[in-house]
Order: sequence, then structure tokens, then C-alpha cells
Amino acid sequence: MIPPLPPTITWLGAHDGHLELLDQTLLPHERRVLVVRRVDEVIEAIQGLRVRGAPAIGVAAAYGLVLGVREQVPLPSAFLETVRAVATALVRARPTAVNLAWAIERCLAAVREVPTLEHLFAAAQQLHRDEEQMSRRLGEHGRLLVQPGSTVLTHCNTGRLAAMGDGTALAVLFAAARAGVPFRVLADETRPLLQGARLTALELAAAGIPVQLLVDGAGPGLIARGEVQLVLVGADRIARNGDFANKVGTYPLALACAAHGVPFYCVAPSSTFDLQLADGSGIPIEERDATEVTHLAGQRIAPTGVGARNPAFDLTPGRLVRGFVSDRGVLQPPFDAGIKAVGAGGR
Repeated sequence: MIPPLPPTITWLGAHDGHLELLDQTLLPHERRVLVVRRVDEVIEAIQGLRVRGAPAIGVAAAYGLVLGVREQVPLPSAFLETVRAVATALVRARPTAVNLAWAIERCLAAVREVPTLEHLFAAAQQLHRDEEQMSRRLGEHGRLLVQPGSTVLTHCNTGRLAAMGDGTALAVLFAAARAGVPFRVLADETRPLLQGARLTALELAAAGIPVQLLVDGAGPGLIARGEVQLVLVGADRIARNGDFANKVGTYPLALACAAHGVPFYCVAPSSTFDLQLADGSGIPIEERDATEVTHLAGQRIAPTGVGARNPAFDLTPGRLVRGFVSDRGVLQPPFDAGIKAVGAGGR
């Protein structure tokens, strides 16, 4: 029996308290909780994937804003200027996930009305609570997609470690399991950092949901053979036409589903819809350090002198998506009107 995981993000105390983050780089073998008191530690945790997943990094950044402003103890006349400077540094931490900038902007809007540290902290706490409620709604809206006896394939990690509450795509599976639906999961290992193997498999096994791992290249072949009835993935940013960025390896799954008539759904909160982008061409795709590909567990696996490309995300066209499960319901194509309504609700 796998023991429950510590919370992904916890704030202890009032506005003069501290942030605690479960270090996901050490899972599944070690459960270490980081005590964080400085904004530069939050930025390092986001960039180093100690905290990861679009909704989770948004909440972490909101608390990071509190820490950064508190460090500087600004005079009332300089409070908003200080908040904006700390916000700029946080938004730069990871460029693809829109939830980070959305969470920061939401906190900024709150302190424009009442420019105090206490009000900024209250805004971060409210964001945290709202994200937990959002997660429950995602699960309830999507759980009927999981049919009894089906095999569901998922990619990367979209559960309690990636968000508040039950997560995004995995929230659908947790809700279906609570409703007594029997199903099993195939989880892509998700190279190069193995979020599926280290995190998704851990979460599902801890919840008692049957799960098996796949190498990333195996999914499309199993879809073609009729061994997968549903694919659920998350997203880091969704454009108005339904194009979306998610962990690299998502696009091949969408292509295979389209070719073989398998339902492919993206599960994401309203904060992930970016109404400023007409299509996915404007989504920035983060490229991470090549050593994440050339090395594994600290050991070089590629020949010395050979480099690597390491895009962290790929872009899936909206035309390949059967639907979007949002916290305001399931969106069906054509997506423009539905995404506009949902995205406006998240902002």
C-alpha cells in the first residue's frame, strides 16, 4: 500500500508565515518538503520543476509574490511598484503555461484596489481555494467520459501533484473511480524527466486505480490496435481556436486518435484558455537544457560531444480535439464561442 503524498503546496501561518513545496524532482523515492521564505527560492523551484503543472505553478507564484514583496518592506508609496517588479521576475520563470501570468495578474488586480501586504496574501489564499474547487468541477464534468471496462491513456502528470485538489485530467479519473466505474490506465513515461513514470503512476497506484506504464512511443500503436478507448491530457495554454500546448509527446497521441476514431479530450481550467491568441502559433514553446535528454539520473546516456534538442512542449491543433473538459462544462467543436465564454470566466 502506497502512503498518501504530502500536499503539493502549503502555506503555514499568516502573511508573515512561509511556503512549503513538495519537491517533485525526488519522487517517487524520497518525499522531501521544501521550506521556502524567499521569492528567488520560488523561482528556482518553478524553473527546476520542484513544483510543476500549470495550475500548481500559478498558486506557487502567487505566494512567491507575497514573499518577494515582504522581503523588500516597501513604503506605501512604492508598494505597487514593488509588486510589479516582483511579478515580472516570477512571470519570466516559465513562459509556456499561461496560468502563471494569469495568477500573478489576478493578485495584481486585487492590490490595485487595496495596496497592502495583507490584501495580497488574502488574494493568494483565495486563488489557492478557488483552484481546489476548480479541480473538483473538472472531475465531475469529465467523469462520464470514462466508460466501464475501458482503458484510458494519459500523458505526463495532471493530478494532485500538478494542481490543487485532484488536478486536471487525473481529476476526471479520480472522480470516475469514486463513482465506482471500473477502468484501467496506461500512463506514458514522459521523457525526458519521466513525470508519467515517477508521478502519475505514483498517484494512481496510491488511489488504487490499476495503472501500467508505457514508453512514449508505444501509445499510438496501441491506439491503432484498438487497445485504448479514451485519451485524456492536460494543457499549459489553449488558444481561441482550440490549438493547445502540452507536454511534448501529446501531438502524436492526438494524431493517432484522429486516425483511428478514438476520443481525445483535453482537460483544463478556464485560466488555461488564452483569449489573446487566435491560434497556437503565438504560444511560446519552452526549450530546456539539453542535459535533460543526454543524461538520465545523473549519468550520461548519449555519446560525449552529442547535443540534444529539448522542447518541453508541443502544439496540438484544435481540429484533432474531440472536446475540452473545463470547470464550466465540456466544450464541443467548433470551439471559438465556447472557449471565448469559458476563458472570459477565468479572467
